[in-house]
Amino acid sequence: MKLSRRGLLAATGAIGALATTGSSAASAAPATSATPAAPAAPQGGHRLRTGFERLAADGYALLDGQRVGIVTNPTGVTRDVRHIVDVMHADARVDLLAVFGPEHGFRGTAQAGGSEGRYDDPATGLPVYDTYLKSGQPLADIFTASGVDTVVFDIQDAGARFYTYIWTLYDCMEAAQLAGKRFVVLDRPNPVTGRAAQGPVLHKEFATFVGRQPIAQAHGMTVAELARLFNGEFLTVPVPLETVLMTGWKRSEFYDASGLPWVPPSPNMPTADTALVYAGTCMFEGTNLSEGRGTTRPFELLGAEGIDRKWALEAEQLGLPGAHFREAYFAPTFSKFQGKTVGGVQIHVHDRAAYDPVRTGVALLVSAKKVWSGFAWRSDNWIDKLTGSTRVRTMIDAGASAGEVVAGWQEELAAFRRVRKEYLLYR
Repeated sequence: MKLSRRGLLAATGAIGALATTGSSAASAAPATSATPAAPAAPQGGHRLRTGFERLAADGYALLDGQRVGIVTNPTGVTRDVRHIVDVMHADARVDLLAVFGPEHGFRGTAQAGGSEGRYDDPATGLPVYDTYLKSGQPLADIFTASGVDTVVFDIQDAGARFYTYIWTLYDCMEAAQLAGKRFVVLDRPNPVTGRAAQGPVLHKEFATFVGRQPIAQAHGMTVAELARLFNGEFLTVPVPLETVLMTGWKRSEFYDASGLPWVPPSPNMPTADTALVYAGTCMFEGTNLSEGRGTTRPFELLGAEGIDRKWALEAEQLGLPGAHFREAYFAPTFSKFQGKTVGGVQIHVHDRAAYDPVRTGVALLVSAKKVWSGFAWRSDNWIDKLTGSTRVRTMIDAGASAGEVVAGWQEELAAFRRVRKEYLLYR
């Protein structure tokens, strides 16, 4: 992997105005006039403030005099679960002109691989533009047509490279630069912590909407940190970027420590527990096994017709840290094996700090292939898009162990971790 190393120095004008006040920041630089100072800690024991909470507490000064559009979805909510679009639309201090919806849509009604299209939001009357699978000049033209000066991004991420909202972020940053727009990112927690990057790094020839650029499969970053990395390493011309950071967030914290409500970022991410396993078990999308879509526990339940209890026994005997594997049977209501009863496993994470989702996902792939003669990769080699290269598929097919597969990506992962370190904003 080769990264450009432009970093902070080459993009000072674009990303110098950062909210880095508060004990959670990686450095103690003062807040600038373009970034709201941290308000007092919230009452009721909640010490974390999201980027939006800080923006609102500062009277939306960062958006003063700007015609604003916002890229968001159902996760863009306040602590009392009011949607920020409704809040901002009702506030005379914000000139909110447009909403831009990602995959699944602004109000979240579409399933995977879908969006809500162009419509006027019934609640606010605001025009909602569809960004899904749009990038480059066509997306820039949407920003131009909307009449906005500043594009704001506020979406809860799930912490995995193939979760498409971070690439909506990337595409919108690139399009905003092309359209001459300013870009503001409101930060939210990484629900599975920001402790470390894990897993293989994307090879550029495998770039798709489930991975535009060479980052690790579990990136261990917040969206504001990713925005800075995108601007400093991957965008040919950096966008005028400002971020409003959280205060009170620690890299070691899981989502339940935030005191924030969990709103499903997509229909198959119903709980923060789903996000905990997603960076590993989403790889089963690249196989003929069910990844649990169409059940109440997507990505925690895995299985197929013809798999018996041997898989759960095999998985449990692997001694993977932080997890147990229960023999499970389920009947998906949609997606693979719709309406059929299938056998497999349910992952039960009992030690989140010890659990490695990507290594666990690889070990489950290896064990499923070992115990089930019907195992097959999807004919389009979707697994290569998810993992970022042919390595995982070809090594497993060649009989490699999970440990050997994991060892194969360590050099590129170490290189990514060195670059990533330059863009981290929290301790």
